[in-house]
Amino acid sequence: MTEGFAIIGAGIAGASLAYELAAHGSVVLLEAEDFPGYHTTGRSAALFSETYGNAIIRALTSASRDFFAAPPAGFAATPLLSPRGTLIIARADQQPSLDRHFHETPQLIPISAAEARARVPVLRPDIVAAAGYDEAAMDIDVHALHQGFLRGAKARGAALVTNVRIEAIERRAGAWHLTGPAGRFEAAVLVNAAGAWAETIGRQAGAAGIGLSPRRRTAMLFDPPAGCDSAGWPMVLDADEEFYFKPDAGRLLASPADETPSPPCDVQPEELDIALCIDRLQRAADLPVRRIQRAWAGLRSFVADRSPVVGYDPDVEGLFWLAGQGGYGIQTAPALSRLAASLCRGRGVPAELADRGLSEAALGPRRLR
Repeated sequence: MTEGFAIIGAGIAGASLAYELAAHGSVVLLEAEDFPGYHTTGRSAALFSETYGNAIIRALTSASRDFFAAPPAGFAATPLLSPRGTLIIARADQQPSLDRHFHETPQLIPISAAEARARVPVLRPDIVAAAGYDEAAMDIDVHALHQGFLRGAKARGAALVTNVRIEAIERRAGAWHLTGPAGRFEAAVLVNAAGAWAETIGRQAGAAGIGLSPRRRTAMLFDPPAGCDSAGWPMVLDADEEFYFKPDAGRLLASPADETPSPPCDVQPEELDIALCIDRLQRAADLPVRRIQRAWAGLRSFVADRSPVVGYDPDVEGLFWLAGQGGYGIQTAPALSRLAASLCRGRGVPAELADRGLSEAALGPRRLR
């Protein structure tokens, strides 16, 4: 009888689940690109913030904090988190949006406009009317986290196979049979962790869609103003999430926080989005952008309620979904992978996660049918 798990996609979702599942059974992790994390995971400048996302995302993020703060011995050579903080700024007309942030996230404390400008002196006094500050927000070392999961999965016996393009998926005799130019693979359970391609993989496996919508997010790097020490600035986020910027390795990383629908692809930045980003930045802050050092884009995939899709398909035997993490897949990876591994093994939601209000009904694909 065929056993074990085949996971399609070796980004942060697939890698973290492989790490958890490999302690309990055989795992093969299949990646279409030459190396894991080529698409969204490798293009993310993630922040650990318990103020981001809906209630489910915030619960998963909070449940991940202990792992980030104290990962297992040998998981990473350097800390996964480093201090950053988040400053949410609002114009006078954005006060309702800022009030919503305060209501949803108690750790966000109100500060005056003058305090906000003291933290980030380039903010324009005629634009910033009010602000909130979350000192607990931290930068995440995305590469160290992803590689830690991959190394840990391998140490536990998981096999990683790259450059695998699956052309046919078939369920017969209680097992999944996957075929492509790289060979054939069999497993009792097929995990669909294919990111922006998850809808395509699901349909190949015979499942109805989950309404997954990949959306382009643009980012760019540029130098801070001459003589300006920006290293200690927090991440600055507009109250309506129209843009954000933060220090990154001696430069500033900025985004217009765009969510443009896109087919799953090797997405590239659009000139219009870069121009929009610069315009929004310069309206709020004295940040001349004389030269863009680098610009890129990634795909963040959502379903209608903007919560992850985690669980067995209600109509297709042995097909497990791990998709729709949106832009929160990295900061939620430790808790989400524990939850997914438990559901994948038929053990239900772990008690410590259930205590945070997480449930199969709220996360499973059945809610979207």
